[in-house]
Amino acid sequence: MDRRSFMLATGGALAATTALGTGAEAAPGRDPLGPAVRFNIISDIQGDLADFGKALDDIKAINPKSAGLGVAGDITPRGYDFEYAQVRSVLDKHPHPRNVAWAIGNHEFYVPKWRDPDTLAQDTWPNGTTEDSLFRSFYNFAGRNTVYSETSFGGVPVLSLGTERYSHYHDPKLWDEVWISDQQFSWLEQRLAYWDRWRKPVMVLTHHPLPNTVSGTRNKLYLNDYLQADRLLSVLGKYRDVFLFSGHTHWDLTLSDWVTRRVVPGSGNLEGFTVVNTGAVQTGWVDDGKGGEVSLGGSFNQGLQVEVYFRAVVIKARDFTTGTWLKQITVPLRDSL
Repeated sequence: MDRRSFMLATGGALAATTALGTGAEAAPGRDPLGPAVRFNIISDIQGDLADFGKALDDIKAINPKSAGLGVAGDITPRGYDFEYAQVRSVLDKHPHPRNVAWAIGNHEFYVPKWRDPDTLAQDTWPNGTTEDSLFRSFYNFAGRNTVYSETSFGGVPVLSLGTERYSHYHDPKLWDEVWISDQQFSWLEQRLAYWDRWRKPVMVLTHHPLPNTVSGTRNKLYLNDYLQADRLLSVLGKYRDVFLFSGHTHWDLTLSDWVTRRVVPGSGNLEGFTVVNTGAVQTGWVDDGKGGEVSLGGSFNQGLQVEVYFRAVVIKARDFTTGTWLKQITVPLRDSL
């Protein structure tokens, strides 16, 4: 059974990329790089509310003054309003940072596959559900009226991106592919240029990974997630201090290519920008050796802690189930060179 069948059953030509080397397990203690802004990033809750609560509790323990929480999509299993309410309820019952940045994921658009919450009915898609209603549900939950937005985690700019169409409403040959408007592209270009002038690193949250970047994205399942991948790469690729965090794959953070640098030809930035896999709260997956993927099974609940210093960004992979650090990497910023 592939992942999409699994989730439904439970309700629930580009530049080469070079994998970055990673350090040993992170250890707490005095920061050798000076003061930092610390925040956390997770993705793919998809109805696993128990593990979501566990992740929030662990974040409180390891980062009690976290400047923010980024959630890189698949907040819900299907996008029903009551599922958003369940996520909000868990958030309210557990300690969490005041600032939360939400990105929209493909699972926020799965209501049309169901006749009602208990009856899967893909043959009669969209079962009376309108595209607009799916966006309204996300907007009501996230407290805004666009899929893209900017927030600040302790002075660190965080940009959330997302699709502005659910593609199957517009082309019967498509399903979850991301479509970004000229307006969103212009906004992204303006915000990245603005923060580059201020020499600030920028954190970008998006649910779908770009092809040929982090773990899983050389697999045929993830090569066509963006209808405008080249255009998005051309925007991001200009800036060496951009950090793109993507979810969707659920691939294990213990893999060697959990962080990469992506160089975009013609961008003028020969060092590329940093791309990071966010892991997942719900169910881990790995390559099956046949061009697909297979569930890891057992307990799986992973995410990130990001520490922004004046001259570097440290990214740490965390296993929330065992309460242990998996690995970390330090990425120098432009001003440190």
